[in-house]
Amino acid sequence: MAIPSFFVSFTKILVGFCLLCMVHKDFVVAGFEEVRVEHDTNEPLTNGSITTAGTGEDGRSELCGTDLSFLGPPYGNMSTAKMVCSPIWNTFVLRYHQREDNVMTIILSAVYTTGWVGIGFSRNGMMLGSSAMVGWFNRKGHARIKQYYLQGAHASQVIPDKGELPLNGIPPVVSLHGAMIYLAFQAKFEHRLGRQPILLAFGTRYPTGFHHLTKHDDKTAVWFDFSQASVLNIDTSQRKNHGILGLMAWGLILPAGAIIPRYLKHKDPLWYYLHAVIQFLGFILGLASVLLGIQLYQSMNADIPAHRGIGIFVLVLSILQVMAFFLRPNKDSKYRRYWNWYHLWFGRMALFFGSLNIVLGIQYAGAGDDWKIGYGFLLAITLLVVIVLETFSCMRRRRDKSNLPSNFQMNTI
Repeated sequence: MAIPSFFVSFTKILVGFCLLCMVHKDFVVAGFEEVRVEHDTNEPLTNGSITTAGTGEDGRSELCGTDLSFLGPPYGNMSTAKMVCSPIWNTFVLRYHQREDNVMTIILSAVYTTGWVGIGFSRNGMMLGSSAMVGWFNRKGHARIKQYYLQGAHASQVIPDKGELPLNGIPPVVSLHGAMIYLAFQAKFEHRLGRQPILLAFGTRYPTGFHHLTKHDDKTAVWFDFSQASVLNIDTSQRKNHGILGLMAWGLILPAGAIIPRYLKHKDPLWYYLHAVIQFLGFILGLASVLLGIQLYQSMNADIPAHRGIGIFVLVLSILQVMAFFLRPNKDSKYRRYWNWYHLWFGRMALFFGSLNIVLGIQYAGAGDDWKIGYGFLLAITLLVVIVLETFSCMRRRRDKSNLPSNFQMNTI
């Protein structure tokens, strides 16, 4: 069947326009805002403050001018003039000092009522695989501070007394002072810390059982430059958008477009145009997801080889499918059979690995149950639609066969 020229021209323009929009520089840099700590040359470094609205000299003194002697040695004995103090998120304030031997003293403070407060060190800005120091006061008023290994998103996968932070022999301390809770600890790193992904979170419910953390009430991830005391917010919405685009493309639109040729072939040529338009839309959303994933990899060092490798492989298969659309031979061509095999099996491979990559992405990102339930719902709906359509298709074939004359003979050639 010949392809109308206006349809080919329209799809070329549509794909080109979307590619142009996606690679625009505003798309690349959107969602990041740098907040830098300014230092008065006439005052010690501890009087630094983030240059945001409403934070002036009074805010500096209130946030960073607190005497820390209540923490006890060695944290309370350190000269505040040697420590960098930086408001970092909400009411969270980070104080730190790096020695020449790469031993770092870290003091995190935040407004506290109940529950827990934590700071985590991540490789790529994601919770999965990071280590965190968490402090709280239990219902009896006893202080608790522990290191946790964040193996996954569920509470059972946040493991107490485990982690990769290289704590030295100085015991960590948690203390209440006024309305603030203070977490203090020391760690000896292999190299001097520079730009480092930091996770911050708090929960208003107490840890349960054997110090298992309850779900956080709020969290954030930032790039913190320990050499310059600057904060670069990691826009978690970019990860969310990457996941939504991939889920829509490979979990909904492309599977729906693949169903049409199998069950609507009797509606010729409607099935063909529906299939082509839906698959092009899915390809564009999938391409947008890949481009956003590349941006996340470059900006967050989100090194997830399996997820990235499968994503690139699926993109290549998708591009080959788009090329197949423009190279589709006529029905009477001797090459049509081979084209059909190629188009069918490459499409199935792309759908399989696209679905697999959605599962891996949800797992690596430490996404919550909402994502798993949402994707499970899409899979269930797709499976239900296939079962219903397959049932109707079998019934139609049986009906057509029963309507044939009793002496009708099929041509076996």
